[in-house]
Amino acid sequence: MKLKFVFILVMMITFTISANSIKDWGNTGHRTIGEIAEKHLSRKAKRKINKLLKGESLAFVSTYMDDIKSDKKYDKYKPWHYVNMPIGMKYENSKKNPKGDLITGINYCVSVLKDKSSSDEEKNFYLKFLIHLIGDMHQPLHVGRAEDWGGNKIQVQWHGVGSNIHRVWDDDMLEKWGMSYVELADNTKDLTKEQIKAIQKGTIVDWLHEIHKITPKVYDSVQKGEKLGYRYSYDFFPTVREQLQIAGIRLAKMLNDIFG
Repeated sequence: MKLKFVFILVMMITFTISANSIKDWGNTGHRTIGEIAEKHLSRKAKRKINKLLKGESLAFVSTYMDDIKSDKKYDKYKPWHYVNMPIGMKYENSKKNPKGDLITGINYCVSVLKDKSSSDEEKNFYLKFLIHLIGDMHQPLHVGRAEDWGGNKIQVQWHGVGSNIHRVWDDDMLEKWGMSYVELADNTKDLTKEQIKAIQKGTIVDWLHEIHKITPKVYDSVQKGEKLGYRYSYDFFPTVREQLQIAGIRLAKMLNDIFG
């Protein structure tokens, strides 16, 4: 009887740890984006950001918005992590969540950071949010369908373990690759100044529409219950890496515009 109780207790603890460890883009993904952005900051922006973050790096604070999810006083920010849009629809024509979404969240963060009357404490808080949200936006299923919760309801097998397609893109492919965020950031594509400018061109909504073009390809890549493994990574991990690099470059552009 005692052994049975211990077994159940261990299983409950394991489940709790596993559930709480699931993050948007995964910690590795968000930290990679922060590390890439750091490489593209102007000296002036870097100096001001360093002061606001009290020496903490963009990579270090990039997971903050996920880290506070378990605190109910921050529940109002949960809708900021995503935008639900029917495939092929423009953001301006889609039904908006009255509680907000990725775009309203990003715009609010920017407004606080640009407001000279905002305290350093407020700027610290919303800067960490902005770093996270720009990352979230570049994960194609954070711009997914409402009916399947951005792919969270599409169950699949990942290397023999139960998962869902949203988690595969957020976390599973990155963790299976086994590289640190520094290694991933150091192994991005070499881009010319013209290519970087092209990536940074446009508005936040333009970027959202660009990412939304990838979303149907992700949905079409799997069938519910499908067994995914190395072949899936071979086909789609290059897209994950590309999205991380683009997100980092665009995050730097936004921060340079605000602080540069």
